[in-house]
Amino acid sequence: MGKVSDLYRQRVADGRIRPDPAQQSMLPHLDRVLDDIAVAPAPEKRSAWRAFLGVGSPPPAPAARGLYLWGGVGRGKSMLMDLMAEAATVPARRVHFHEFMQEIQAGLNRARQRGDQDTVRPVALEVAAQVRLLCFDEMQITDIADAMIVGRLFQVLLEQGVVIVTTSNRVPEDLYKHGLNRQLFLPFIDLIRQRMEVVCLDSQTDHRQGRTAGGQVWFCPADAAARTAMDGIWDELTQGAAVAPQRIAVGGRSFDLPQVAAGVGRTGFWDLCGTPLGPADYLALSRAVKVLMIDAIPRLSASNYNEAKRFVTLIDALYEARVRLVASAADQPEQLYNEGEGSFEFERTASRLREMQDADWGR
Repeated sequence: MGKVSDLYRQRVADGRIRPDPAQQSMLPHLDRVLDDIAVAPAPEKRSAWRAFLGVGSPPPAPAARGLYLWGGVGRGKSMLMDLMAEAATVPARRVHFHEFMQEIQAGLNRARQRGDQDTVRPVALEVAAQVRLLCFDEMQITDIADAMIVGRLFQVLLEQGVVIVTTSNRVPEDLYKHGLNRQLFLPFIDLIRQRMEVVCLDSQTDHRQGRTAGGQVWFCPADAAARTAMDGIWDELTQGAAVAPQRIAVGGRSFDLPQVAAGVGRTGFWDLCGTPLGPADYLALSRAVKVLMIDAIPRLSASNYNEAKRFVTLIDALYEARVRLVASAADQPEQLYNEGEGSFEFERTASRLREMQDADWGR
């Protein structure tokens, strides 16, 4: 079994990361998970359908406790998650939590179409048949559909011997805070505390803020000068290629990206966030373009809460797909959403927007 601490020391020696005491204090916790997996009895290899039908012996409860790593934005949680997945020598998957839940929802729809009574269990068994270690980045639960299934999903995964490691910006007790029917969600928080070690990455350094910015890709305010600058970048990137709208298909429906040329898409904020699009749409968009230009991002507040929530989801999808972002906005990322419901969550988005301005972003 590999060691996250060994990979971390290699990255420091290579100059790829700067040593951080708070990050280093997390390494024993990450190594502990991998060590525990190494000595835990391996679950019996059964196909998802054999497990669903009860053919074969049920696997023992995993001896390895998972890990819930939480802390402020830009502290290196995602980087540590990358190292965790790289160090693992058992079947492992590292995935953004948004993307994973989209896959689960698609699986649930298939189970409903088959007429399954318990739709969650067969989907969880499919996942468990493929991996022994799941590394989730950025667990956050704001959607009631996710909130109502995640507890049952994790319960089956854990029963099947899957070990879960996740990062989050919030302590478990703040997940789905003020959500509809939150009392039904509370057993999931108990499950996290029982089956996962909860630790806080308490660093005062936002490593994303220390990056050297490349050519300007964020223009504020979104005035005539910003428009001119955006037009210039568009012309430079597309090099006179034919411009046309692109229809992006998502699960039997579609939406249009107004301008696409040479792998570059351009649209206004309201075209993407003022219409009822969701995570699946933004994931499909992030696969369709290499660069996305967004014009006129407004200030965000309670008055446009739904649009702000979609914008957060959009940036998550672009960030995970390493899509280059060029944008004009009412203000700098840190000043776009300073008050009202959702402003806390936006701190992570602002940090990501800052990181995405780096010259090496997307390479």
